[in-house]
Amino acid sequence: MLPTHGRYEYAAWPGRTPYAWPGGATLAVYLGVNLEHFAFGEGLGAELAPGGPPPDVLNFAWRDYGNRVGAWRLLELLDELRLPATVLLNSAMYDFAPELLAAHRARGDEMAGHGRTNSERQSTLPEADEATLIADSTAAITRHEGAPPRGWLSPWIAESRVTPDLLAEAGYAYTMNWCADDAPIWMQTRAGRLLAMPYPQEVNDIPAVVARKDGAAAFADMILDDFHERLHQTQDGMAQVMGIALHPYIIGQPHRMRHLRRALAGIAQHRDAIWITTAGAIHDHVAALPPGVVPGSEWVA
Repeated sequence: MLPTHGRYEYAAWPGRTPYAWPGGATLAVYLGVNLEHFAFGEGLGAELAPGGPPPDVLNFAWRDYGNRVGAWRLLELLDELRLPATVLLNSAMYDFAPELLAAHRARGDEMAGHGRTNSERQSTLPEADEATLIADSTAAITRHEGAPPRGWLSPWIAESRVTPDLLAEAGYAYTMNWCADDAPIWMQTRAGRLLAMPYPQEVNDIPAVVARKDGAAAFADMILDDFHERLHQTQDGMAQVMGIALHPYIIGQPHRMRHLRRALAGIAQHRDAIWITTAGAIHDHVAALPPGVVPGSEWVA
């Protein structure tokens, strides 16, 4: 027998109980906007080019462009197309760029936890230190937003063996770390159930642009191809979630913004047939469904 995680059981896509999103839609679309801050001269971070000896000014400044410029261009586009966002937030951003967070707050965007900084990963920490990391991030968001975040994406999607337990114990309702399905599923933790929210590892500018070296046009085409194929697939009545993961220091570069505008405008044209929403709203809808509808709900307490 292979080792297993014990968090959820296998559930084949055929044979699941159909359900719909609000308005009878079968496709929900959300934008995950990653707002991240990095330590200068140390720690982890995506690289435009292989970093040299510290301080790595080239890559630090490239990432910082996202918070200074790219994120504001993205906000303009979201306003133009009337699109909500789920902000995946390093809590260090409150000290570094409070104006940016205030702008998202004014739009009514959802704030979800994304650790303290993407210069660290929680999977390498002892359990008590990982719990402290989650608590620090949660407390900062709660203090500034007036309510605790309900969703979590780990920096670098890095988990220890107890991360889902720690998240549930900290009051989180959903995690975006487990990218195993096209619809939400319930996971088991030692503190009760936790919803696994689909988060994209393909329609995501870091693996697409940084890892695979896809161009801006190719990434926009990927977004549209994914969207239209899902529209076709959901004709069978089975609800799906499409997430689009965006990092302003990558997608906020002008040549990529040009193509992102094309892709998001193409999706927005279908707003009457789909549900453009936030990850938190998806959780609320799923949590209200009868037991036995969503995989895991029949055996997760």
